[in-house]
Amino acid sequence: MSTETDVLVLGGAGVDTIVYVPELPLPFADSYMVPRIEMRAGQTGDFVALGLSALGLRTHHLDMIGADHPGDLIRALHRNRGIPLTDVPLPGGTKRAVNLVGPDGRRLSLYDDSRSHEADRLPEDTVRALAADSRHAHVSITYPCAFALPLLREAGLTVSTDLHNWDGVNAYHEPFAYGADLVFVSTTALADPERTMRLIVERGRARTVVAMAGAEGAYMLTEGRITHIPAVPPPTAVVDSNGAGDAFVSGFLLGWLADEPAARCARYGAIAGAYACTVPATSTDSIGRGELLARAAELDAVQKGNA
Repeated sequence: MSTETDVLVLGGAGVDTIVYVPELPLPFADSYMVPRIEMRAGQTGDFVALGLSALGLRTHHLDMIGADHPGDLIRALHRNRGIPLTDVPLPGGTKRAVNLVGPDGRRLSLYDDSRSHEADRLPEDTVRALAADSRHAHVSITYPCAFALPLLREAGLTVSTDLHNWDGVNAYHEPFAYGADLVFVSTTALADPERTMRLIVERGRARTVVAMAGAEGAYMLTEGRITHIPAVPPPTAVVDSNGAGDAFVSGFLLGWLADEPAARCARYGAIAGAYACTVPATSTDSIGRGELLARAAELDAVQKGNA
């Protein structure tokens, strides 16, 4: 099948207002003096699209975006990076969040969930047309992307998703968790990560589940076995964890779409995630394909020397 797009990214477009705070959690006070507060385009779907594009994968982004200034920032970001964007009008206005970033790079995101309405939908004809020209779809868990999952399966695409800080119980996440072939999730809110990972495989379509654990690395369930994926040392000082998970997903997909072994895919993800931690939240830089592969070769050499 001839396609024009390697990865169709659905959802996750929005803008963040970045506030650097002296510590997290932030003690109550009437006011704080903080560095310059910035608004920039980029939420989970945007960051995955940016990461995939930087790694040389042909990427198309589809989402609902408002006819407002934040929406213009998102359109400009994609235009400037050369990433095709199909934006469907979002009556409630562009999705947005406020991110508090501590000195150690940790992030607390305050997500405005008022922008989506029950009647919002990605047009079926648009989804079908874009899916017909794509190899794979990465579906963000933002509303209303779950309604597009049957259309993607109908088109024969493989599907990945990131459940972020799912607690393993919230029913909202279940269509994504059980409808994707490749599932990413954070361990942050999971009482028993292994149990949740195995449940995803048992109840759903997933062949591989990856639980990302920040500085502890990640855990991957594939072919019935769980393995630990060590974290990769960042190339420079850690300044912000914002977008690290999205970068991990992008790196993993680079290997996955090339039919690399799962362990190699996970290493690519770890390298990309580590790089993202060195990028300030006010920026949207992503690791390039050449740098990622060079870093992977360095790590291979070290591992071989230690064997």
